[in-house]
Formats: sequence, structure tokens, C-alpha cells
Amino acid sequence: MSNAPLPDSSAVPANARPIVLQQPSAFGRYGKLLLILLGLSVMTIFGLVGAYQSYFSPPGGPQERYHSLSRNAENKIAIVTITDTIMEPDGFVKQQLDLIENDDDVKAVVLRINSPGGTVTASDYLYHHTREVVRKRELPLVISMGGICASGGYYIAMAVGDQEDTVFAEPTTWTGSIGVVIPHYDLSGLLESWKIQDDSIASHPNKLMGSPTRELTREQREEERELFQDLVDRSFARFRGIVLKGRPLLAGDEEKLAEATTGQIFTAQQAQELGLVDQIGFIEQAIERAAELAGLDTKEVRCIEYSEPPPSLSTLLAAKADAANRIAPDVRSLLDLTTPRAYYLCTWLPSLLSSQAR
Repeated sequence: MSNAPLPDSSAVPANARPIVLQQPSAFGRYGKLLLILLGLSVMTIFGLVGAYQSYFSPPGGPQERYHSLSRNAENKIAIVTITDTIMEPDGFVKQQLDLIENDDDVKAVVLRINSPGGTVTASDYLYHHTREVVRKRELPLVISMGGICASGGYYIAMAVGDQEDTVFAEPTTWTGSIGVVIPHYDLSGLLESWKIQDDSIASHPNKLMGSPTRELTREQREEERELFQDLVDRSFARFRGIVLKGRPLLAGDEEKLAEATTGQIFTAQQAQELGLVDQIGFIEQAIERAAELAGLDTKEVRCIEYSEPPPSLSTLLAAKADAANRIAPDVRSLLDLTTPRAYYLCTWLPSLLSSQAR
């Protein structure tokens, strides 16, 4: 065993510092680089989420879907579709307009109309709100007519205003039918054969105007017709005024205006000759014109359209109940059918249409 003396601690220099071995980092020598990459990844994920939310609509309302042009472009041309008979104003069409009003990426609108028209009130409501959205957002509007764009459908098309080359009709489109109708049927003779008499009591004879079961003298019937004719004439005057706002060139040609507003249906070619339509073309040409008016290259814009959301369980149950009501109409449905209404509509049986149609 060695008897060497232990070193004296007092012999260590006073300025000497102990060396502490640093624990290795969890990221090693590349820790800072990994943190930077992690931050960039998080930012990318947030960007993708934002892009996803911008590309698709939230559930519960109309769903945005790609139609044509560039799939990845941020700027959009929105197609708003109006189909079938226009009976309920605050429905799918209004929901589409609401989406556009709150979507800053939409730079132009194409109104795709395939409708014979509908009630005066519903047609005017959609005309007004279409005008409001494009005015507030300062969006160019182009019309694309489908197989039929008549009466109330044409009324809504006049939301386009006086911008040139903005009303497109397909070669086989039927349009026009600029007029008003209040359906009225006289069933008093039929009830008489069944020995049924209308004995309704009202505050004034005019309260029952339009009743299909009331037997009238010739003087009473003439007076009633005059009252209804006045309602029709006033609604028709409004229709003509709307047409002149959208087709200002007709204002200087009274003969052509009179020919265009007889209630007649016109082919696309006839309508173009009368000035009711600007161009014969399909929806693709309408989209190109919308992009041009918005100052956009068609290679740098995405054209989208909206579809109705998939039905929920409550919607399916309501539809089932509605179908049952159609088979066995309740009192409310019967009263609805007998309610006098004015129509901007191209049909022979307007009063038999369901008020639940879009």
C-alpha cells in the first residue's frame, strides 16, 4: 500500500473554475432548425384550413362547388340558379344571394334562370335582392337563360340593369311572356247542378270578389272584372317599368315595346330582334362576359355554383308530411288554392300550383 500524501486542496489556484458538462438537448445540434420548421408547419396548416374554409361552404346552407375555369384560383364568379316556379321568395335563391353578399372573393355573378315565372310578390322580391347584392358589392351581373325564362323569370333577369351585352339566351330558349294574370274560374253553374248555393256573408260585396262559387248578375260581374283589371293593369305597369330599366333602348321605340309586352312567348332569335336579349349563347359565354366585366382573366378565376344541402332527418319528415297533405289536402291547403293572386307566370293553371314550390 502506497503511503503517498493526499493532494492539499489549498494548493488549487484561486481563479480556477470547475468545468460543468452540459446535458445534451432533446433536439441536438439542430434544435433551432427543427423549431423553425415546426413553426412553418403550423403556419402552413392554418393557411390550408383557411383555404379549405374559403373553398367550401359551412354545413346547413347552400354548398359551394366547382363549376369551371381554374380550380385553385382565389377570385370567384358565382352562378346563382333560379329554377321552377317562383312561389316562395325567401328560399334557396335568397340563400345563394346571402352567401355572395358575405363572400369577398366573389367578383362577378351569373344569374342562371330556367323558370316560367311565379307570383308577382316573389318575383319582385328576388329582383330587388339581386339588385341590392350587386349594388352593395359593386359586382357585374350577367344573365344566362335556360330552356325557359318567361314572365317572372324575365322580370328577375332585368336586375341586370342597363349594362350592354349582359343578357344571354340559348338557341332554344323561350322567353318573354311579359304580362300579368289573375286566375278566375266560375263554378257557380256546377254547384247549381248539385243544388249547392253560396250563401256567404261579408261586410261588402267586393270582399267576395273573385269567388268561384258566387252567382253574379251581369252588372256585378262587369264591376268585378273592372276591379280585377285595374289590379292587373297596375301590376303590368310596374312590369313594363322594370323592363325599361333593364332594356333602356326600348324606351325610344314605343312600337317595339308594345310588341314585346303583349304576354307572348318568343324564341331566343325573336327576343334578340326585339331587344329583349343581347346575345345567343350558352352559359360558358355568359361566364366569359362576367369575367371580362370584372377585369379578370378566365385562367385566374374559379367559377362556382351552389347546391342545396343534403336533407336532414327533420327535412325528410317534413317532406313526408307535405306529401301526405298533397294527397289529402287540409283546410289550409284548400284556402290557399282559392286565394286570389296576381302572377308573372307562363302557365294555364297558375292557381293549382303549390305554394311550396321554389
